[in-house]
Amino acid sequence: MLTRHPSGRPEHSDVIVVGAGVVGAACAYYASLSGLRVTVIDRGPVAGGTTGAGEGNLLVSDKEPGPELELALLSARLWRELATGPPTRNKARTVSRIESRFEYERKGGLVVASTEAEMTALRKFAASQKQAGVEAIEVPADGLATLEPHLAPGLAGGFHYPQDAQVQPALAAAHLLRAAADMGRLTLRLGEEVTAVPTGPGGEVRGVRTPRGDAKAPRVVNATGTWGGQLARLAGVELPVLPRRGFVLVTEPLPRVVRHKVYSADYVADVTSGSAGLQTSAVVEGTPAGPVLIGASRERVGFDRTLSTEALRRLAAQATRLFPALAEVRAIRTYAGFRPYLPDHLPAIGPDPRAPGLLHACGHEGAGIGLAPATGMLIAAMLTGREPPLLAAPFAPGRFAEGATTG
Repeated sequence: MLTRHPSGRPEHSDVIVVGAGVVGAACAYYASLSGLRVTVIDRGPVAGGTTGAGEGNLLVSDKEPGPELELALLSARLWRELATGPPTRNKARTVSRIESRFEYERKGGLVVASTEAEMTALRKFAASQKQAGVEAIEVPADGLATLEPHLAPGLAGGFHYPQDAQVQPALAAAHLLRAAADMGRLTLRLGEEVTAVPTGPGGEVRGVRTPRGDAKAPRVVNATGTWGGQLARLAGVELPVLPRRGFVLVTEPLPRVVRHKVYSADYVADVTSGSAGLQTSAVVEGTPAGPVLIGASRERVGFDRTLSTEALRRLAAQATRLFPALAEVRAIRTYAGFRPYLPDHLPAIGPDPRAPGLLHACGHEGAGIGLAPATGMLIAAMLTGREPPLLAAPFAPGRFAEGATTG
């Protein structure tokens, strides 16, 4: 949808969101819901970057108590609301709804331990999560088959996380943008790369520039994911976002061999690691369409998309150790994506004090799809001066400013 002045010139917006992935779409949706006019600009199609290469994980199970878990718990609630159809208002002030067309499935997660030592560590981790509001149910070794009949025998036990869920991420981004468009407040400009962020004499942003012309607005939201550092530099600031490559294996369509999101205990350590080297810890899950998705690998190799047979070999071996039946199943394709990594493993959400009017909503690493709704709601609150739904200080982009200290 392209909104224009009667003169034919593009209408000025209250805010420009750069990035049409799921985080940018959520920012646009909640800003529109708050009554703002929003322009979304992306150099490619909707969900053409990291979002389109994601599995769609909405996880609380892998997060230790702290700011990211609080963000994840809020997002889990918001995803449920979005899936059941939250009310929105269009120009005629009639109520429309986002239908559950993005394959939302609250399938739950199952984290398994191979040894008693791992099980002891899982119990300690789950106990701390429960105090923060996470549902974590211990499953003894002889109870695992009830949840996952095809799991390998001999495991020590695990924990079931009913709040874990999944969406089809590209569909989720598209429907969030459609809902914003239905409110009559969205201008969508695809296939336009932002080449500059014009600023005023005080460094305040005045919009963005693309080869097709300027888009003017007093606020710009950087929702460019892995490319967040590049967009920040166009505004004259540094944000240390780095790409962290990952691969996903996709099997042929199957009956529901895997009922939950299943992964081993060492996955949590990989998520929080800052290592640049190759790390793999299988996350195995079925999909409504039939294929089984097998992730997750992590390595910092820049934007190199070269296929890593070693990463795929490790993922396949780890997945078949968890589910021996997969050894006879064909992998029909694989795809790669880049997680937007920040050194402290927290996203940058909020205004940048070095460039008035610039807000960041990036750096979520592998959790961006899960954390998108809460991020969008936070950004909308900051844009409108409303009380944020949770403490935003831990995500403040100013923590990366020269001389900044962290508490």
